[in-house]
Amino acid sequence: MHRVVALAQPIQSTFELACAAEVFGIKRDCLPQYYDLRICAEKPGPVPTTAGYDMLVTEGLSALDSADTVLISSRRPIDAPLSPAVLKKVKRAHKRGCRVVSICTGAFGLAQTGLLDNRRATTHWARTDQLRERFPKVQVDSDVLYIDHGDVATSAGAGAGIDLLLHLVRNDLGAAHSVHIARHMVLPPHREGGQTQYAADVPAAQPDQSLGRLLDWVSDRLHEPLSVEDMAAYLQVSARTLARRFDEQLGTSPGRWLQAQRITATRALLEETDLPVEAIARRVGLASATNLRRRFVAAVRTTPAAYRRTFKP
Repeated sequence: MHRVVALAQPIQSTFELACAAEVFGIKRDCLPQYYDLRICAEKPGPVPTTAGYDMLVTEGLSALDSADTVLISSRRPIDAPLSPAVLKKVKRAHKRGCRVVSICTGAFGLAQTGLLDNRRATTHWARTDQLRERFPKVQVDSDVLYIDHGDVATSAGAGAGIDLLLHLVRNDLGAAHSVHIARHMVLPPHREGGQTQYAADVPAAQPDQSLGRLLDWVSDRLHEPLSVEDMAAYLQVSARTLARRFDEQLGTSPGRWLQAQRITATRALLEETDLPVEAIARRVGLASATNLRRRFVAAVRTTPAAYRRTFKP
């Protein structure tokens, strides 16, 4: 069991903890239980919430000593200082190899630990400037939905916290497991784009500038040997213009995005089918088993065969 411990602090936002409970805490008949979710507080007992009711938390900070993932979510005020005891426990957990994750403005608490210094991080679009000013050593990215460094991860607004948690499940247990959880939550397993599309007072992209049509077109044709030039031709733009739009809207290049889609499709086929690697390579547009193995190892750091043994039910 992977133990997830969420830190409850007054005045605690309830939605982020509910997201964690949906992803990590609910036992579903169709899936094995891999996560054990606990809630802890510096002072066990009633914890005031932003919803107006108290939350009864029975475990203290000692729960962090055995956590595999520590979750820091939003509270009011958002930049309230963490106590020395909380800071010590979180930093000690990280030092022994625990993953530390923040949702929404929980990034303000996580930044106080110093674990985000000289690293990219994100938070709610309305608070990115404040985070940048309050913690100048943090490289704040105001557009992405989440950023995962492996040992430390941050999400944008509360809804993007679900995107991050599903991403963590995908990394821990495979794409199929993450898709099952998303399906039960009636959510897409992965959203494209950044949070700028949801931000107020940000000029909307012109319809002919959007990548949505192209992303759908490519997703339906992963089995074809598509190139960046093919993608640019579909939108009737130059390869340079396409690269600029991808950087602005998705924070990556067209080639890297296309490669990531092929790897994601490969992971799902390895988990959910018995197809040989050669057949999977053709289905995801990588032409040959040799090419698939090389690219898969580079992206996932393991071979297709080893991945299948680990994640196929």
